[in-house]
Amino acid sequence: MTFSKETLLKETLLKEKVGIVTGSAQGLGEAIAQLAAHEGSRLVLADIQAEAGESVAEAIRRTGGEAVFQRTDVTESEQVALLVDTAVERFGRLDWICNNAVGGAGQFGPLDQLDDRGWTTTVDVCLKGVFHGMKYAIPAMLAGGGGSVVNITTSGLFKGEAMLGAYVAAKGGVHALTMSGAAEYSGRGVRINSVAPGGMETPAIARYFEKFPEFKQKTIDQHAMRRLGRPAEVAEPVVWLASDRASFVTGSCIVCDGGTLVNSHLL
Repeated sequence: MTFSKETLLKETLLKEKVGIVTGSAQGLGEAIAQLAAHEGSRLVLADIQAEAGESVAEAIRRTGGEAVFQRTDVTESEQVALLVDTAVERFGRLDWICNNAVGGAGQFGPLDQLDDRGWTTTVDVCLKGVFHGMKYAIPAMLAGGGGSVVNITTSGLFKGEAMLGAYVAAKGGVHALTMSGAAEYSGRGVRINSVAPGGMETPAIARYFEKFPEFKQKTIDQHAMRRLGRPAEVAEPVVWLASDRASFVTGSCIVCDGGTLVNSHLL
């Protein structure tokens, strides 16, 4: 396969593909949806925040894209099944999904102070929600000849994060599920990968800093680049993995974290 300069300049990454983005009402999910639409994808957007989610879909339509919104609680199996059915019925197939929803999950604090409800909510949204996305999206992709699953994890799973034990544990489960799924389905044409962000300028981290204001500068300093990431910067590898440009990539995790894993306390 060869690429001419003209092709690389003219072809959009997701031209005429159909995708689902969960947790698309704000933050990273919104950025992924906007970039995917810009790159030619037709979209079904999902979130529990109906008004904000519909606003994102409407913004995409105003700029000439194709997007519909469906309120979806990813912890509910039937709702995710319906989400996938909507994509196939509306656009004829499903080519990719980004399992991004976190739903505000995450009880911040020391492990010994986490309660069962906070733990369960975090694991249900961040891990079971991804399981549901894969469970229902993969058969639809297989029926269409293949596709791509992109799961959102966190670079914190490789090193741990204080006060975020439930969240990091759930995302660690997503990492393992991604690898297992890739082992099962890559030979049948469905690639499964993940993207692990560092700290990003999102509503979620704003809530974290609101509870622990003393952690804001410390969190920024964790990054070798000495800044937080922008959602649009993390959306780029997600959209690339969803595209055919990543045709030989599966079972991989792209760490997009501004250098939290390589940062040195000496500098």
